[in-house]
Amino acid sequence: MGKNKLARFAENKILPNVIQPTREDALNGFDLKGKWRTDFFKNDHPIVLELGCGKGEYSVGLAKTFPEKNFIGVDIKGARFWFGAKEAVDNGMTNVAFLRTQIELVDYFFGENEVDEIWITFPDPQIKYKRTKHRLTHPDFLERYKKFLKPGGIVHLKTDSEFLHGYTLGYLQGAGYEIITAHHDIYGAPEYDPNTPHLRDIRTYYEELFSAKGKTITYIKFRIN
Repeated sequence: MGKNKLARFAENKILPNVIQPTREDALNGFDLKGKWRTDFFKNDHPIVLELGCGKGEYSVGLAKTFPEKNFIGVDIKGARFWFGAKEAVDNGMTNVAFLRTQIELVDYFFGENEVDEIWITFPDPQIKYKRTKHRLTHPDFLERYKKFLKPGGIVHLKTDSEFLHGYTLGYLQGAGYEIITAHHDIYGAPEYDPNTPHLRDIRTYYEELFSAKGKTITYIKFRIN
């Protein structure tokens, strides 16, 4: 393991916006579950999750754009989201945090109706059939999200994978979920959701790479309960 990665792991332990519970903490009753507003953010603002937050630039970008909301980036790779966590601390941002855990355990960390929105940004599309259940828009994951997403809560999927876009759109339509917005090319389309101007303005590291290679970026906004 490189020295830089070790240094990031070490700094994550002291950054005030990084939470790194163990699997046992999750399974035995996480102390912030249902209490993120009162005990961590110390306000009553809406909570927005970014699942698979990578370097954290989208969580930080959203937090800058919407100071009236609280954002939590979720990822298992702490050496990556260190970048976002450090930027937030250096800029005095108190409305963004990072939770290091497997997304498969996410429902253990949030209470019923505690989360207002979810962003899924450029996840692994898990194209192989045997990996189907690992797609973050698989029905099993949607059921997990229902456990903590408030009624009428919104999910956003932003991806370069036409496969995942099509898979998700097809499932949502077949299952009768409300699809608010769906775009096959957010940069090529003349119009897109006027309520999400940040959809184009905030870009992740991977989005920049994919766009540079000529890949189209797709987007779906939907409700799951």
